This record gives sequence, C-alpha cells and structure tokens, in this order.
Amino acid sequence: MIQLRTAGYKALDNLRARGEFPPQWSSSDELEKITNQFIERFLSERLEVSSGLGPGFLMPEMIDRAIRTKETEHMDDSSARGSERLEWIKALDRMNWMTQSYNHQIDLLLPIIGELSRREGPVRVLELASGSGGLALAIAGHAREHGLDIVITASDIVPETVSEANRLAAGLNLPVSFRQLNAFDLEGIDKGSVDIVLISQSMHHFSPGQLALMIAQAETRGASAFVGIDGYRSLLLLGGVPLVASLQGMAQFTMDGLTSARKFYSELELDIIAQIATGRSGHKVECSWPLTMLHARLNKSAP
Repeated sequence: MIQLRTAGYKALDNLRARGEFPPQWSSSDELEKITNQFIERFLSERLEVSSGLGPGFLMPEMIDRAIRTKETEHMDDSSARGSERLEWIKALDRMNWMTQSYNHQIDLLLPIIGELSRREGPVRVLELASGSGGLALAIAGHAREHGLDIVITASDIVPETVSEANRLAAGLNLPVSFRQLNAFDLEGIDKGSVDIVLISQSMHHFSPGQLALMIAQAETRGASAFVGIDGYRSLLLLGGVPLVASLQGMAQFTMDGLTSARKFYSELELDIIAQIATGRSGHKVECSWPLTMLHARLNKSAP
C-alpha cells in the first residue's frame, strides 16, 4: 500500500521532464547533499501528484507521511555503550536465524554470485555494516558446503561488533575475515580488489545521501555490483517487524524494530538513489517478501 508506485513514477516523470532528474554532482560531499535534497523534492512532488489523482491516492500518501521517521535507532546511538549495541546486534542475529532470513538472503545473492563466478578466481565480496557477522558467516558456510569459490571481507564501524565477529569466526576455517571500516570512504580497499559490495538489513539506518556515497565508492573501487537487502516498505511489516523483534525480550530492540519498519525505503526510492550515484538507469530493484533487494550494476561491466 505504501510503495505508491503510480504517483511515484508520475512524480519522477514530471521531475525528469523539467530537467531535475537525474541531478548532477562532482564530489562526494555534493553527492550526499544533492541526493538528500532530491529525495525530499521527489516526495514533495509525489504529494502534489497524489493530490491531483484524487482521494484514493492521497490517503495512502498521507499514511506514508505519517509513518515516516528520521528517529535514530538505539543500536545507532553513539552515546550507548559498545556492549549494549553489541547485545542488540546479537539479538538481530538470533532473529535472523529464527526466521530463516539468512537462508532467504543467500538465495537472493546466489544468482549474482553465480554470474560473477564464471571468471577465473574467487568472487570477492565486501559486506558493509556487517554487525557481528551473521550473514557473512552464513554465506561462507554455504560456500564451503557447496564448493563455491568465494572470499568475503565483512566490515563494521563499531569495534565491539568486529571483535565479536572475529571471535565467532575463530577456528571455523571459513573464507571470511572481519575488519573495521568506514562504509562512506572504503579507505584501505584497493581498486579492483572487490567484485560485490553488499549491505544487508542496514540500508534504512542511512540517509539517501549516505547510501549514494556507498554505491559511488563501490564503483570507484571497481566493483561490478552493489547489492542492498532490507525490509520491504509496507504496513504489514510495520506491525510484523516489532512483533518478531519482541520475541527477543528486549524492549529497546523491539522499539528499534518499529523504527526500522517506518524507515524502510520504497523500491522506487532505492532506484532513484542508485541512478543518482551512478548516473545510469537499468538497476534492478525487486521484492522477495518480506525483503527488498537493490542490485545496482556498476562500471558498465556487471552481469
């Protein structure tokens, strides 16, 4: 209901016809600022379009606006102790195993990995905002069991989560390593050293401009694809995510589930962000309930 495709596509067509889309940028700072501004401009235009289309379109638009929030989640609160943030991230890891979400995400990633595996050498994956490493370890375990040639570098900005991930990985003999990394500049990642840049269940933690920065940085490093996986923006998940989160018995984690569901990006918003970051169209955004996956093709050489 709150994907608002009809009004959204009409709004984007209007902005394109006026020469406002895609906006041009020449630096990282400019990219972040312009992307944030354009998404606000797009949402304003979509409101005008919805008003013109009538009550049947305006009502969902108003519901979407009432739901939206820029509230900071507890696990993103820099004033919280690292140990607290780690406990919330570990709760998310448990929830993913409980709901089989990691298996679902692996199924989404396998076709992309398969396309890239046709070349010589392992497929090199860089995961951003990997938390305590649950998905990276799940992918690496799947690769070992099924003979996939893959090497994973998982990263996070929080030292405690990187330490926990390394602790979990110790002795498993999996093709995965963990490191501390700023997702906005990828300092220390050599050009040509990565094929896929991945971010999972974290896109909503970042502003549109920050997501655009990640995509642009992935292309600068020579990656063939940027893949983002997150919750599908819908009223059903607005109730479902906090309900499932509440099973962990942690009030702050449950509230984070509600905040997350209010911040999920729509499919069209993700496509717009990718187009601004790369200057190209043709990216793939699809729903695989209850997830949305963005597959941005980079460097004009991606499958």
